[in-house]
Amino acid sequence: MGHCSIRNWGEVMHVLILGAAGMVGRKLVQQLSAVKTIGGREITAMTLFDMVDAQKPEAAWPVSIRSGDIAERSDIDSLLVHKPDVIFHLAGVVSGEAEQDFDKGYRVNLDGARALFEAIRAQDYRPRVVFSSSIAVFGGPYPEIIDDAFLAAPMTSYGTQKAAVELLVSDYSRRNIFDGISIRLPSVVIRPGRPNKAASSFFSGILREPLNGEEAILPVSRNVRHWMASPKSAAGFLIHAAGLDTTKLGGRRALTMPGISVTVGEMIDALGRVAGADRAALIREEPDEMIIKIVGGWPHNFDAARALQLGFSPEVSIDDIIRDYIADELGGRLG
Repeated sequence: MGHCSIRNWGEVMHVLILGAAGMVGRKLVQQLSAVKTIGGREITAMTLFDMVDAQKPEAAWPVSIRSGDIAERSDIDSLLVHKPDVIFHLAGVVSGEAEQDFDKGYRVNLDGARALFEAIRAQDYRPRVVFSSSIAVFGGPYPEIIDDAFLAAPMTSYGTQKAAVELLVSDYSRRNIFDGISIRLPSVVIRPGRPNKAASSFFSGILREPLNGEEAILPVSRNVRHWMASPKSAAGFLIHAAGLDTTKLGGRRALTMPGISVTVGEMIDALGRVAGADRAALIREEPDEMIIKIVGGWPHNFDAARALQLGFSPEVSIDDIIRDYIADELGGRLG
């Protein structure tokens, strides 16, 4: 396991998930309930926190369901009374909403993280903290492929908030307040459920809705290229990060995750191959200037060498992502 002073990874393994009711949070809970371990140690307790009650999983340990406000220090203090060993910080306002509501974005995404980090500091113990960051921390002009040394210079409020928290994770870790790591997730595709306010929501929608027999709106050009990973992979990245030997990170505690780089047109072609031309025909083009502008400021291809060297497993193809959604969310049959 290497350097990780979380109670010396003793008999107790209490996991706290902030943002547990969200899509990635649900996938993370499902995977943890299946694998039952982090870094080779068995999970013994779990607390799930969000604005609304998360769904209680079938798990081999006690699960506490809590709701509250990530930016309210009293809510966070109450979660840390039992000193959880691993804290997954997934809670936040999504990209489109953070851009539309400046105050809310900063209160939840930045002030909420600071409230959590200060609450840990007050408890005077050193948990592992895994923060779900985003490739939105990067800003143009971009090279053809972005490597691990590329400058983080975000072009949105959401990206700025994520980049700021990454710096806090590094500094609090340097001061031995906690042992943190920031995971820059690609856009997560295909998200189950209904569309959310994320500017990237359509990347899931143009596959999910047709797979469910519904029309989908495409707000950008088919030439738009993007970096993405499946929900299953996103949860796997977080679990791997929680058990990682952080001495291998040095002072650079933010990692860009592997994924696949595909155009919207390639996504639609894959949908046709996997589900049939009739499903691909359910996509209707309807340009949205705000989304075009936001997405135009995002990077679209990466060389995630550091993450690969540290054992994070990448996707294979967009076809496989579509097949996974059909198997996991539709019971193996088209909707």
